[in-house]
Amino acid sequence: MWDKFPVIAEADVVIVGSGSAGSSAAIAAGRSGADAVLIEKLPFLGGTSTAVLDTFYGFFTPGNVSKKVVGGVGDDVVTGLKALGPVIRRPNTFGAGMGITYVAEHLKVVWERLVREAGVRVLLHTFLQHAIVNNGWVDEIVVATKAGLRRVRATVFVDASGDADLCHFAGFGYERAGDAGPVQTLTTTFRMANVDRARRASIDTKTLHGLMAEAASGGGYDLPRREGSDHITPIDGVTATIMTRLPSYERHADGTAVNATDPDFLTNAEMDGRRQALEYVRFLRDHTPGYESAQLVALGTQIGVRETRRVYGDYRLTAEDVLGAVSFDDQIGLCGAPIEDHHEGTDTRWRYLPDGATVGIPYRSLVVRDAGNVLVGGRCFSATHDAHASVRSMAQCMAMGQAAGAAAAMAVADGVSARDVDVHRLQSALSRGGAIIESDDAVVAP
Repeated sequence: MWDKFPVIAEADVVIVGSGSAGSSAAIAAGRSGADAVLIEKLPFLGGTSTAVLDTFYGFFTPGNVSKKVVGGVGDDVVTGLKALGPVIRRPNTFGAGMGITYVAEHLKVVWERLVREAGVRVLLHTFLQHAIVNNGWVDEIVVATKAGLRRVRATVFVDASGDADLCHFAGFGYERAGDAGPVQTLTTTFRMANVDRARRASIDTKTLHGLMAEAASGGGYDLPRREGSDHITPIDGVTATIMTRLPSYERHADGTAVNATDPDFLTNAEMDGRRQALEYVRFLRDHTPGYESAQLVALGTQIGVRETRRVYGDYRLTAEDVLGAVSFDDQIGLCGAPIEDHHEGTDTRWRYLPDGATVGIPYRSLVVRDAGNVLVGGRCFSATHDAHASVRSMAQCMAMGQAAGAAAAMAVADGVSARDVDVHRLQSALSRGGAIIESDDAVVAP
């Protein structure tokens, strides 16, 4: 039945999803000489990096000595942001390393420039609907566009959708958040304007959390999370928040669970998140120094989703790997970020690697176990719940995306499966592109 729909694109590499992983994959594939197409459901590139947040975490290790552990495409992104306006480097509220805070509207333009400079064709407002698979190889996908359903063909595909949408429609294996064990919660972000920065700085994080707890316990405010954070931005008088907390799944009477990949659940979460955000706005204005005259200026374009589907790859990264700072022969990037568990409840649990240590991200965790020509990058990569809570940071998503895009181009050029890419050649290519592969190459941040 799918044959009746026209082919809108044919390429060497097709990337589904344009977040930090997908855009990086597209840039790397294009720079490697592949004919690449990037498919995105939103009207702009960047995913969570532009639609939800304004800070990159994961570039630097936490601890006494801050080491820079991600480079390559990530460096090009930061350089592009600095050319458009101020960028702030600031410590994470919970000691998770330095963050790079930017203007999200600028980042939309930076992603577009880098992707188009790499020669990549971009299709915005385009939703994945179906995958046509033969013996584990995806031949083409079906997408919904303003012109109707269309087909897209490629030699190699990269699933950077965040929710593993391509792997889902292709029938490849994954673990669904909510089926077993804990799940990361959802967050609706928002920004406030006219904040008196000096007055806000008069109280520390512990005091802010005390004010939250006091306001919530009094019954006048619905504040499910009691230790949310706000931070300065490059725009004077504007702060951004990570405060709200919404369940990431619900279990039905028959025992089945649905999460943010379910349309009804996601719709309700979006609406509930905005309602909850207004409660935190009210709390800030009523009880937090510096916010007395502040106003809500923006809600996140979409709700922040941390975890839905985690693909089964040739290797699954584990919490033991992360906390043990394990290195791998086939690693394509590094992560020093702690395990950041946004569980249901009022707080967040943090587990840290040894001071200054990093865990390697193995290429095998990007290779889809059930597929011949599909790689993953970003938060749908192959990991357990705990390991995922560390390596899903946006800088690591860029590193995974760069590796997946370069590997996809290499698979096309060599005529091999994604699994049979020469990893040592891949690692050399990534290093030449500025990526940081080995912990010995990490540098002390200036």
